[in-house]
Amino acid sequence: MKKNVRILSFAFFLCNVIVGFSQTINISPHRIESIDYNRLARIDTLFNTYIQNGWIKGAVTIIVKDNQLVQNKGYGYADEESKMMMKSNSMFRIMSQTKAITSVGIMMLFEQGKFYLDEPVSDFIPEFKHPVVLNTYNPADTTYTTVPANREITFRDLLTHSSGIDYPEIGSDNMKAIYAKGRIPGGLGNIAATLGDKMKALGKLPLAHQPGEKFTYGLNTDLLGYLIEVMSDMSLEEYLAKKIFQPLGMRDTYFNVPSDKADRLAAVYTEDSPNHIIRWSKTFRNINPDYPLMQKHYFSGGAGLTSTAFDYAVFLQMLLNKGRYNGIQILSPRTVEMMTTEQLDFLINGKDSFGLGFEITSVKTARYEPRNEGSFGWGGYYGTVYWADPKANLVCLYMIQHTPNSHWELEKKFEELVYQSLK
Repeated sequence: MKKNVRILSFAFFLCNVIVGFSQTINISPHRIESIDYNRLARIDTLFNTYIQNGWIKGAVTIIVKDNQLVQNKGYGYADEESKMMMKSNSMFRIMSQTKAITSVGIMMLFEQGKFYLDEPVSDFIPEFKHPVVLNTYNPADTTYTTVPANREITFRDLLTHSSGIDYPEIGSDNMKAIYAKGRIPGGLGNIAATLGDKMKALGKLPLAHQPGEKFTYGLNTDLLGYLIEVMSDMSLEEYLAKKIFQPLGMRDTYFNVPSDKADRLAAVYTEDSPNHIIRWSKTFRNINPDYPLMQKHYFSGGAGLTSTAFDYAVFLQMLLNKGRYNGIQILSPRTVEMMTTEQLDFLINGKDSFGLGFEITSVKTARYEPRNEGSFGWGGYYGTVYWADPKANLVCLYMIQHTPNSHWELEKKFEELVYQSLK
């Protein structure tokens, strides 16, 4: 009897070990049967062609299928001026890809019972109590009138970008002007202020529309970052490092990139009027591209992180694994299901919906584009793009540092070539 118990115990242990390994990205060089590697090579041709034609300077791609690393490559230059080649571990300013990580961070506090999704944000930040909505705006003297909001902003509103909070510098003209007058930053650079002070000031300004009325991309996730600080009694930098990056083994994801990794940071490019690629200057669009190397204490939960394709693939694989990676449960399966399920009663772009931090591929989109229904993803301002496809058990990232980009179609072509390589 004791022998049988020992055998069963060992079998249970072995099963757990196997499952544990299957929950991490396997980087062994063996090929997997579900990929046609001859077709996969078309991705090399695509990116090399774009580089040879002078349409991009460099890129990194990564594909993970069934927890197996299928491809992780660098193409072209990370910095053409210094002749630094792009490598698979080059570091990128992931901008709005930060939002998904912050969203997971706040949902970890949700699982601790710190708040409920339809709870008013003002329960934690009193400055958001009794919000008002912009009614009229006079650009001649920057005055405006408001009407009371129908209800208060909730956590669900912030996670779905339906709160009515807009964006400085890239939002609607009226709200950009109001934020500029109120000195509300976009969150990047060495800001001589605290996140709390600016988020409290944001709470006193009008909303672009009634909460829950429509999708407006804005500083919602920066506000979630501050709510993390309020509830955890840690800075957002410390919280994400301790609760997400360290447990998942994301060793190259930072708000403040260490000096010994600075030489892995890809340069940022843009285009002149004839669409020739030029280097992003330190004053262009009020964003100094050196911000990852600036030692700062203002942490933008919506845009401030720098990372690698592999680190971000680990994060996405954790979500495909229903919240578990390397034997560690970051979120429960049900919470991941909620985050990656449509939460809005309307479409955000005429075709897709939004979950709790992610764009969700709808059945309509899946009819005429490669991604399967239920895929979740987003991207970053400088040209980083990601998605995870639960049906295909697929993680994909394409990363550049180039905006505006007149050859934006590269993203769609990459997606097409990923799926045509699947058997």
